[in-house]
Amino acid sequence: MDLCNFFFITKPPFLNLNTRSVKCSAETTSHRLKLADSLQDETLKILEWPSICNQVSAFTSTTMARDALLPIGRTPEESRRLLDQTSAAFALHLPPDFSGIEDVSNLLQSAMSGQLLSIREICAVKRTLRSARDLYQQLNKISLQSERYYPLLEILQNCNFLTELDHKIDFCIDSKFSIILDRASEDLEIIRSERKTNMDHLDSLLKDISTKIFQAGGIDKPLVTKRRSRMCVGIKASHKSLLPNGVVLNVSSSGATYFMEPKDAVDLNNMEVKLLNAERVEEQAILGLLTSEIAQSGSEIKYLLDRVLEVDFAVARAAHARWMNGVCPFISSGGVKNGSLSINIEGIQHPLLLETSLKSLSSKSSNSVMWCEGNGVMGQPLTFPVPIDIKVEHETRVVVISGPNTGGKTASMKTLGVASIMLKAGMFLPARNHSILPWFDFILADIGDSQSLEQSLSTFSGHLSRICKMLEVTTKQSLILIDEIGSGTDPSEGVALSTSILEYLKDRVNLAVTTTHYADLSLLKEKDSQYENAAMEFSLKTLQPTYRILWGSTGESNALSIARSIGFDEKIVERAETWVKRLMPDKAEKRRGLLYQSLMEEKNRLEVQANRATHIYSNAMDLYNEIKDEANDLTRREAALKAKEAQRIQKEVITVKSQLETIVKEFDANITNASIDQLNALLKESETAISSVIEAHSYTEESSATEADGSSLSVKLGDQVIVRGLGNKLATIVEPPVTDGTGLVQYGKIRVRVNVSNMRAVQSSDTPPTPSSQSQIKKQGQRIRSLKNLSEVKNSEEVSYGPAVQTSKNTVDLRGMRVEEASHHLKLAINTTGAGSVLFIIHGMGTGVVKESALQILKKHPRVLKFEQESPTNYGCTVAYIK
Repeated sequence: MDLCNFFFITKPPFLNLNTRSVKCSAETTSHRLKLADSLQDETLKILEWPSICNQVSAFTSTTMARDALLPIGRTPEESRRLLDQTSAAFALHLPPDFSGIEDVSNLLQSAMSGQLLSIREICAVKRTLRSARDLYQQLNKISLQSERYYPLLEILQNCNFLTELDHKIDFCIDSKFSIILDRASEDLEIIRSERKTNMDHLDSLLKDISTKIFQAGGIDKPLVTKRRSRMCVGIKASHKSLLPNGVVLNVSSSGATYFMEPKDAVDLNNMEVKLLNAERVEEQAILGLLTSEIAQSGSEIKYLLDRVLEVDFAVARAAHARWMNGVCPFISSGGVKNGSLSINIEGIQHPLLLETSLKSLSSKSSNSVMWCEGNGVMGQPLTFPVPIDIKVEHETRVVVISGPNTGGKTASMKTLGVASIMLKAGMFLPARNHSILPWFDFILADIGDSQSLEQSLSTFSGHLSRICKMLEVTTKQSLILIDEIGSGTDPSEGVALSTSILEYLKDRVNLAVTTTHYADLSLLKEKDSQYENAAMEFSLKTLQPTYRILWGSTGESNALSIARSIGFDEKIVERAETWVKRLMPDKAEKRRGLLYQSLMEEKNRLEVQANRATHIYSNAMDLYNEIKDEANDLTRREAALKAKEAQRIQKEVITVKSQLETIVKEFDANITNASIDQLNALLKESETAISSVIEAHSYTEESSATEADGSSLSVKLGDQVIVRGLGNKLATIVEPPVTDGTGLVQYGKIRVRVNVSNMRAVQSSDTPPTPSSQSQIKKQGQRIRSLKNLSEVKNSEEVSYGPAVQTSKNTVDLRGMRVEEASHHLKLAINTTGAGSVLFIIHGMGTGVVKESALQILKKHPRVLKFEQESPTNYGCTVAYIK
């Protein structure tokens, strides 16, 4: 109390309160940020974010990116920038080249701490600087082609590539051989020059002395070597007197050879040692100078490495997106209308579960190979893991997921959490279409067992402790994931506590998702529209979960069904069902069962309708394509007939002209020697010949002789008629004309109703010719006789058949039919097949009854020229050649 009074006396009250308030506020904020970071790190581990980073690291190109975690955007703008970088890298035809870039972070730390870098370490810094500059030039060249690549170039836009330092290292050091060049300093150049001169004198002196020793028999061959860093010669122990005052530097292991330094070489060796030491000192000075330059530029090199790492991560994220067929997500905005979705993800699959269905990461040899090959299932969605849809409206703040154990509730919730983190990190999502998610500042999860013996926490108290911490740091932009909320205690108290926690979160977070087996939590939606229910689908037929989410539904635990499928004693299960009936109100149980049954029946009915619609659509398209092909074929045949007729007429004109010229020449030849009386006879003979030629080539087609009167046409079922609307094609009557004068005809697979006036009968070959037809035949005979000198015209022409190629149009399948039905279909197919065509009859082997009947029909039918087996190995198909 005295202390408080003293405190208030020494300082004004209002100043004291403000100071204490600011101090407490700062401490609270600091504590809250530390707690949030700690919970966020734990959530990343719970959601297995490091494993996803390992997936992406397999696509990185630099060593410094292998063990680093992917950066996560701390603001929506930063996450959008990361997504833009990934999209730009995804659009590249090939990834950029990162070769030569090394992780020199430790080297920079050593240089900045005063340690001397070696030649190889300095060369590593130089290679990294040069490769980073080459990378920037690659991106700059690519960005000139399109602005969509600019986000990658922007990463390195303001970097200092330290070109001057690169040139300085290149001037002083030969990176290829890792040596310091003479030009590095004047003193080094002088020292090396003097050393070279001294070594030349020393080498020359020792070679002369060694040669004299050899000639004196003191050594088997001249030997100049180095011992104890001094140049010397080899000499036999028995002849060491040849080098008076020489210094013995070493002796061979056998003691037979001495290595001696001649007296005259002592000064030169001393000079060599002195110059060598001076050279080393100068080289150390040069390395020290370069190390100092690197240390001074350490912060800029570190910044450059961070930017190169950012580019590498962007390219790796794009390669990862190609590998898993990812799509670019969009960040949903806050200003939207009611009823729209804040989360709209279709067919998303968890990346870690998806990995087992995709190509193995270890099988890839390089990033460029991954880029080119991508995923072999592009466009073919994988069935494992089961894709799920996540759709949450903007007004929804709490989602309650219910359903059976092992039904996928926790996996679905984890998938949402991972997708939210991937969005913040600028990654594409393994989903269909373009997904929409909000940007969450904190993604906090309570999943798994929070039991701690060290802190004396049970499973229930461990969960409560973590949830309490999560409630302390949540904001209006947070995502909260709670697995099995309120479990591990008395159900009534667990429901009450869970309801209170969700009510608290509803007004303080962007979205809270929880899984539960408490049916009461699913009833909260009836009282508040900010709640949403979701259920994991469970098949009562297979007693297995389907792992699909049914939004707006309430799921059952199906514990008894699962227990029965596992193999529990039936008495235990039946007794449990009895207890369930006692504990659960009858009305609720009946209503829930009927609702689920009606939903499943509706689902099945819609699936049947969808399949039927698909079948009808497929048949309609087949018929449309067949009619289209027939129409195209009619146009082609019409053009071919016109061309053939024009060619025939042209040949007849040439023939007539030739005949007339022959007649004229004969007349000119006979008129020169003819008398006056013979002249008239010759003239009449020539006129008669010319008239005969003209009469032979002047004929008309009388429609009355070939066509029956449409109004008086009488047809019955199975008759064949020529239909004008089908291009004068031969069709078969399948339904005789009715009172309105129309009948149903079939041409191939096409059935159409045609008016009788558009039909004409086909005359059979045994009908006696009419007088008009006899006249035409007579004229035709005269025409043929007048043209008998043309070799290409014959009385009987052989039909030319094309290659026997089997199609759906020239094939009749009799398998599975009775003899009468097969005979009817075969005759109908022969009658509707065009002249000069090939017909494939598939009768199969079987008992041979259908085949025998088909062969008898082919033998007797007047339109069949011949028939044969399709191939020596196929006895189930016969090929018929139609006249």
